[in-house]
Amino acid sequence: MANLNWIAILGAALSGWLFSTLWQTALARQPEAKRYGLPALVLLVSLFTQIVMALVLAGALAHTAKSGVTMRAGAIVASICWLGFVLTTLVATHARDKIRPLQTLAECGHWLGVLLVQGLALGALL
Repeated sequence: MANLNWIAILGAALSGWLFSTLWQTALARQPEAKRYGLPALVLLVSLFTQIVMALVLAGALAHTAKSGVTMRAGAIVASICWLGFVLTTLVATHARDKIRPLQTLAECGHWLGVLLVQGLALGALL
């Protein structure tokens, strides 16, 4: 943990958080959500989870990028993590909860975007 580049991790977390916040704001359908924005607690929880996600992704990237950490490697590792963990989890839970396939597709796309943004940021900054 001592060798981690916390500037890169925080940069990736903020990039993912900004992507996620913009995505969620764009999808907000209630007029009051558009007028008042997202509640502060939701934004803080989202930021915390993005830091955890960037930390884990940085660890995975450091352990798997044999030819060096690059933006390409960041995108590949992020995509593999998304495929193996996020997509499978969302599809299974959304099927169980009978959530519409289009909503599942949108959620999966959102998290693929977040992970790609973080992977590219980590590849550029590490």
